[in-house]
Amino acid sequence: MRLERTSFAKRLGSYAEATELAGAPILEGRLLRMVGLTLEAEGLRAAMGSRCMVINDDSYHPVQVEAEVMGFSGSKVFLMPVGSVAGIAPGARVVPLADAGRLPMGMSMLGRVLDGAGRALDGKGGMKAEDWVPMDGPTINPLKREPISEPLDVGIRCINGMLTVGRGQRLGLFAGTGVGKSVLLGMMTRFTEADIIVVGLIGERGREVKEFIEHILGEEGLKRSVVVASPADDAPLMRLRAAMYCTRIAEYFRDKGKNVLLLMDSLTRFAQAQREIALAIGEPPATKGYPPSVFAKLPKLVERAGNAEKGGGSITAFYTVLSEGDDQQDPIADSARGVLDGHIVLSRRLAEEGHYPAIDIEASISRVMPAVVSPEHMARAQYFKQLWSRYQQSRDLISVGAYVAGGDRETDLAISLQPRLVTYLRQGLNDNVSLGESEAYLASIFAPAAGG
Repeated sequence: MRLERTSFAKRLGSYAEATELAGAPILEGRLLRMVGLTLEAEGLRAAMGSRCMVINDDSYHPVQVEAEVMGFSGSKVFLMPVGSVAGIAPGARVVPLADAGRLPMGMSMLGRVLDGAGRALDGKGGMKAEDWVPMDGPTINPLKREPISEPLDVGIRCINGMLTVGRGQRLGLFAGTGVGKSVLLGMMTRFTEADIIVVGLIGERGREVKEFIEHILGEEGLKRSVVVASPADDAPLMRLRAAMYCTRIAEYFRDKGKNVLLLMDSLTRFAQAQREIALAIGEPPATKGYPPSVFAKLPKLVERAGNAEKGGGSITAFYTVLSEGDDQQDPIADSARGVLDGHIVLSRRLAEEGHYPAIDIEASISRVMPAVVSPEHMARAQYFKQLWSRYQQSRDLISVGAYVAGGDRETDLAISLQPRLVTYLRQGLNDNVSLGESEAYLASIFAPAAGG
């Protein structure tokens, strides 16, 4: 019996499968330094926007912190942590994560309170995700977007009558602190006719988040809402993510053909989070301490709201903007005014007079109003503004008794109608006034004047 000799090459060839790697080896890096919130790592290959895990496993308690790549210089990579960096030591391992970070979505989100990473904050357990979507939504060609042609009823008389909102409009709510922004937003969430409401509480006080959900939003409002909250003590990257996430949720429901109301409180805090990150990685400040990337990020976020293509859903967005000390020339307020389709200014003077909602109709404007209301309604709203403005100009003269009746017909009319104008602009916290009622009331103010 003669045995066949197997060649050495053939025998080695049978091990080829066993020696193959399942995937390319992951190139890890090491942490070099940490200044403020910026982590500097070397030795790893990671693209902009990708996520890494900073692992310190040589201590008694191994620590893992998620971070995102925000910039690079030569072979150094700059990262921003998402959570606390306590326990991270020099030389910690930096491991790139394979996925780009997909977010959970689905109808089960309604009635839930989430953080910037899609984790539940309300203690109701995990969320059943129907889809996992990337952070960047689909880009819609501006020429294919459906034009704004339908009004949206927000349940507030002053806005419905004087600053009518169109479905798919993006409005700014400009105000200082403590003049009733959050209360106004809460009223809109309860009264509006939108199918789904997405609320983003970015960089607000933790107490305010709970207050908004329990008192302002209420149980009824929460049933059709999704709340994304990232309080002021969160890392700046988490606040950025929360703003992106709530916009992405609104886009998801819009693509499902729903009419969405997006409320973001506030756009200023989003800009400040981006400023913190940009200054930390060494970007030079340009305008009042804000680096250029902040002004690039604002339109990127805002432009995602609006109407979808014909036959699709819409996102009507309200962004609050803090104009500190009622300074309307704040760089963020200025930039926001340029990218939004209108602005509602809340006045501290009116709030101090007990005039709520404290909307300054002289300084406010809705750019789409002529396209969504009848010409008669538009003419009445303009006439209302003229009379209101005329009274404000003569206010000092009237209060000291220097104005003599009969001096000016328009001023006389403004004085006689002033109580009715004030009543029109004021509204109780629980009063819901529809679009039709607002228009009818506006017409009734001028009916006697037109007759006489």
